[in-house]
Amino acid sequence: MTAFEVEGTEAESTETARTQAARAASGPTREAPPPTSPRPRIGWQKLTVLPTVLVAVLLATWLWFEQADLDALTRNALSGGQVTKALWQHIQLTVISTFFVLVIAIPLGVLLTRGGFRKATPVATALAGTGQATPAIGLLALLVIWLGIGRRAALIGMVIYAVLPVLSNTITGLEANDPTLLEAARGIGMSPVGVLARVELPLAIPLILAGVRTALVLNVGTATLAVFGGGGGLGVLITTGITNQRMPVLVLGSVLTVALALLVDWLASLTEVLLGPRGLRA
Repeated sequence: MTAFEVEGTEAESTETARTQAARAASGPTREAPPPTSPRPRIGWQKLTVLPTVLVAVLLATWLWFEQADLDALTRNALSGGQVTKALWQHIQLTVISTFFVLVIAIPLGVLLTRGGFRKATPVATALAGTGQATPAIGLLALLVIWLGIGRRAALIGMVIYAVLPVLSNTITGLEANDPTLLEAARGIGMSPVGVLARVELPLAIPLILAGVRTALVLNVGTATLAVFGGGGGLGVLITTGITNQRMPVLVLGSVLTVALALLVDWLASLTEVLLGPRGLRA
């Protein structure tokens, strides 16, 4: 073996030893962790706990009615599909009034965050606050005097009473947007309508949906007063139970109202999670 071959072999051995020493010092090789699946947006507790409680409460109420000794007046108040009719009227009042709240409050909130209309924001929110600060039964009485007995007076009263949460949350959500994001959107050539539709409103969705959720629950509760204006609803059962001193009728009307309010709030909370931007979730 020549001198050059000996030197080459020694150099290779030295390099190999250095490499092994470096590997030993750095410790065992770590493999990249496997990719984790994204967390579900809605947990099983949120999907199951409240519906289970509601089913249990309604089942307990039904069992109580099955073993209760109902007199003729109570059976009359609950027969002939009157309970189903009152429940359907209540749902209609809630859905229709909330629809008009959205049609009025969201466009108005958008308008009050544009240019010169900002000056009118305190006046608009003060008027909406006055509507909610007025006692619901007093507001309904005034509307009945003005419009007469019927569903129209009840619906207008419910809209006036529930418009503030959606209006104020729409304004707050739009005004809370980061100005740098809006400038960046304008900088890439988006029109004002495009910035509103594709940047501002999506970022404001969580606050707007929170206001809609509040308005829905308010309308479910306020709809029980529609009976005093001839609007029907579950308030018919409640007032019948109080007037005739029939506890089963009163209990049924109250339980159905509470169950409907909780169910509406649960559905609104699911909608709030599903429609909210993924990037803004905790």
